[in-house]
Amino acid sequence: MNLIKILNVSCIAMLAATFISCNSNKNKPMESKTTTAIDVIHQRTSIRSYQDKPVTREQLETIVKAGMAAPSAVNKQPWKFVVIEDKVILHELGKDIKTSKMVQEAPAAIIVCGDLQKAGEDWLQQYWIQDCSAVSQNILLAITDLGLGGVWTSVYPAENRMEIVSRILNLPEHLIPLNIIPVGYPAEDKKPMDKWKPENIQWGVFP
Repeated sequence: MNLIKILNVSCIAMLAATFISCNSNKNKPMESKTTTAIDVIHQRTSIRSYQDKPVTREQLETIVKAGMAAPSAVNKQPWKFVVIEDKVILHELGKDIKTSKMVQEAPAAIIVCGDLQKAGEDWLQQYWIQDCSAVSQNILLAITDLGLGGVWTSVYPAENRMEIVSRILNLPEHLIPLNIIPVGYPAEDKKPMDKWKPENIQWGVFP
């Protein structure tokens, strides 16, 4: 077999191998990058500017569902969520509460409230604060995981902010607003802060 024939045979073999490989790969699922819970925690950052782009009811429900997965003392689950998509109400909340002014830009907001009717009795009732804080962190992480942006804007324990939110949302007396969390597509490219400080750890008891 001369050199030309050898080269032709080699080319045909290479083409055949390439064809087989391409066809076999058609049926293989594309590899996707896996994002872990730890990744999402470190990716979370406070977003205060939003695109003029709506979020879906399905996205909002997914976010609130993640919030409800939080732990609570004696499993009381003393929370209530008010989800606002009405631009007029969002504007009113942002206008009257300066620390929440960015909510006027957002397509939606979630107000996390403590439900005192579901909370424990006597001093145990105050656990609603920790419970709803755990809920709020879950919400912020779910927002991040969905590629959206949000920020915790505080209401409780500032009495004037609590009064404003309660009035605007017509909250019954047993619901205490903890915060307002605007939700939307980020209009800013903000990198998360590195908050790792080894000096904030005490290994074992203090000497």
